Amino acid sequence: MRRDRGMGTRLRQFGAVVALALLAASPAAAQFLPEGFFATLPEPGAPAKVEANVLSYDRSSDVISAQGRVLMQYEGYSIACEDLRYEQKTGNLTCVGNVQLLDPAGNQYTAQNIEVTGGMKQAFIQSLTLTTTDGARVTANDVQYSSTLETVLNQATYTPCGDCIDAKGNRIGWKVKAAKLIQNSETKTIYFEQPSLEVLGIPVAWLPWLSLPDPSAKQSNGFLLPSVNYKAEYGGRITAPYFINVGDDTQILLAPSLMSRQGFLMAAEWQQRFDYGTFTVKASGIYQLDPGAFSGIGNREWRGAIQSSGRFEPVADWTVGWSYSAFTDAAYFDDYDFNTDDWVTNEVYATHLSSDFYADMRLQQFLKLGQFGTQAAADSAQAQQAVTLPNARGAGYFDLGEWGQVRANGNLLGVQRDEDAAALYAGIPYVFGYEGAKTHASGELSWQNQIIAPGGVVVTPYLGLRADITNYDSGDAVSAGEPADQFLFEATPIAALDFRWPLFATSGLDTYLLEPIAQLVYRGSDTSLVGITNDNAHSFVLDDTNLFSYDRFTGSDRQETGLRANIGARYLANFSAGQWLEIIAGQSFRLAGVNAFGAVDPVNTGVGSGLEDDASYIVLGARGSPYDGLTLGAKMQLDPNGPRVARAGLGGTYAVGPYSIGSDYVYLPADPATGVVADQHEVTVRASTPLPLDYWRANGSLSWNVAANEWLEARGELIYDDGFFLAGGFAQANAATHETPNSVTFGVQFKLKAPGAEFGIINY
Repeated sequence: MRRDRGMGTRLRQFGAVVALALLAASPAAAQFLPEGFFATLPEPGAPAKVEANVLSYDRSSDVISAQGRVLMQYEGYSIACEDLRYEQKTGNLTCVGNVQLLDPAGNQYTAQNIEVTGGMKQAFIQSLTLTTTDGARVTANDVQYSSTLETVLNQATYTPCGDCIDAKGNRIGWKVKAAKLIQNSETKTIYFEQPSLEVLGIPVAWLPWLSLPDPSAKQSNGFLLPSVNYKAEYGGRITAPYFINVGDDTQILLAPSLMSRQGFLMAAEWQQRFDYGTFTVKASGIYQLDPGAFSGIGNREWRGAIQSSGRFEPVADWTVGWSYSAFTDAAYFDDYDFNTDDWVTNEVYATHLSSDFYADMRLQQFLKLGQFGTQAAADSAQAQQAVTLPNARGAGYFDLGEWGQVRANGNLLGVQRDEDAAALYAGIPYVFGYEGAKTHASGELSWQNQIIAPGGVVVTPYLGLRADITNYDSGDAVSAGEPADQFLFEATPIAALDFRWPLFATSGLDTYLLEPIAQLVYRGSDTSLVGITNDNAHSFVLDDTNLFSYDRFTGSDRQETGLRANIGARYLANFSAGQWLEIIAGQSFRLAGVNAFGAVDPVNTGVGSGLEDDASYIVLGARGSPYDGLTLGAKMQLDPNGPRVARAGLGGTYAVGPYSIGSDYVYLPADPATGVVADQHEVTVRASTPLPLDYWRANGSLSWNVAANEWLEARGELIYDDGFFLAGGFAQANAATHETPNSVTFGVQFKLKAPGAEFGIINY
């Protein structure tokens, strides 16, 4: 269950800071200024301001102190020292260590220690203003401390932004006030009387009382800050979480929600901690008062879910755990804002990680989340998802010093499905997984060593051996195009040579690198589909990131075959004024053997990739910054048989101070073999600019399909953000290409921010 802890954390920190506003301690020698020195100090009444690095209370000596170069200001007087200590038993207030005092007339005094008396002493005790090192401010008109029970602050305030007034005199940020704040050390709670919230100096919320767990205590019971939300399907919603500590390592969170349209939803979470790990159980449920507000599978009276997860470290370098979810319907999590993901995974796992070895073993079930028109459609979607029994992988690394490196890796994948997972795109069939069961084990052992040849050429020989063992059982029904039941064993020897010749040049503070690269890669097998069916290597795009890879497939069910040469170069320039440029270009050639990218694959992996022919597409990747604030990037595939551009994308962003503008362009030509029926030209333009009003900003973006001459998406945002308080809203219009076609959505944001935390009261 999701819950926002931001404001609860900030208010608990507020309680801690205010409670510590009585400050820190250490003994001091009695070395005073001349008698009567403070006789001219003003009478009590005005607040004192204290800045310090550390605030603490010494319970044994009953001493409150501020430490770490303390600065105290009052009625024009300023005292700076290393330690400002207040002894509650004697009432003495002493400044200790490297004391510097400045009076209103500008006279400056220095001493090792001084005793503070008169009005300044009373101001410190009775009218405290504390500024913390992160700029936050705590005030209290009266402070009372009991070492055995509680701390009481009257008329307390907390602001994360000090005065909360900027250099132009604008009111910014937010403030929390309380008529009385009590930290009870016995009940481990912080209690507020009449707490209120001010935003930009305007009161916006008030409560008669509020009780929060004491952040300094591990065990505490109490309400967390309520949250408010709205959605048309369930109406207005208020959630009031209550936290219960059952024991030192056991916590329960109850989160009841009341909704104007759907009624009462109860959610609970139980967390159990151990010395070596933790587990959590979550459950939620509702009897819907208006089931018809939800279309499809959400139109039912009873809805709910149960979830559990655990993570343990039983021995060094090993982590074991699980994650499990069960629900009445696949739309429940999204409808009630528990989880907006498209998938959830039930799994049991064990992971080992050390400096030279990695292993991960999982048993997994994948469940589809989302909206379905009927329960039958939802059941079919779940039946198409894979169960992996198991999904295991491992890798090891062995350094042989000057003799190179040995690496070993392996995968074991067992896949079961109850229905074919298939789809048609413009009449082209894609089968992402067949009904049936498959077990595929693969492993590779390799050696490589880097050799510096005469002239600075870097030669890296590579030798390896890959083995694949696969068994496939198609089940009761055989679909069209589905492979027959079979057992496969394949051993693939691998040999490669990587040549690089890095050429460096300098011109003053400018540096240049030109690195020609040539590779020969041999994989001694004609079998690319070593997994029989393709369950984990569904797609890839040939570009500058994988041009010089020995195997470009993204999963173990496919492998490259035959003899290939990869030729290209890398250029990098760094200039003294901060400009930079990187270019990578090259091409791959099939020299002998079966071309793996031309092999038949039910997922159409490799089709249209530019590697089907003996000479691949030429690829280019470039990125750089020609001058400060401007960043550009581009990628392109060029078909040399045309010549024609087979794929292209470019983008750039220019930022000057608070202004920024950017654009992206993607081109994909029509390819009937993959179901792309028309050329795709998509342009996105985005911009951000401050408004004449301080702290206001407008953001906008527009995506346009140039080929079809129609817009795809438009979005606009209006945001106020002074660094401590954020508020704003957005509107987005979607075209017919979206999951929610031809729709307009709106949303608002409201966040309170402070150093190290933020809280969004409303965000939908």
